[in-house]
Amino acid sequence: MPNGVDKRTAQRLQRGRMPIEARLDLHGRQQTAAHRELTAFISASYAIGRRCVLIITGKGMPGADEADEIMPDRRRGVLKRQVPLWLSEPGLGDKVLSVQPARRQHGGDGALYVLLRRRRETKPT
Repeated sequence: MPNGVDKRTAQRLQRGRMPIEARLDLHGRQQTAAHRELTAFISASYAIGRRCVLIITGKGMPGADEADEIMPDRRRGVLKRQVPLWLSEPGLGDKVLSVQPARRQHGGDGALYVLLRRRRETKPT
């Protein structure tokens, strides 16, 4: 069970039963642009109190992992590998509670469910 997520919520997320409040399609984007868009999207979603968002990374080319070993310059599925890492970096990691692979109806291997933390209101002192 992911840190800070109760069993019921974790199961609902894994089963694709949480309402998806927004989607970001990064499929086909270059890495630098995708990172910038992901950061802006997660920050904005967190700021307005969204809880569950869908990030579409794409699956990469079939057989791309084998091609990486033979021809390292032909990297495919970069976003599929990078997005989970970016979501755990400082700046985003403090907003993200859990990341799970999406169910087939939401993009399967080419998408991720991202459960955002609840925003805590700071009390004026």
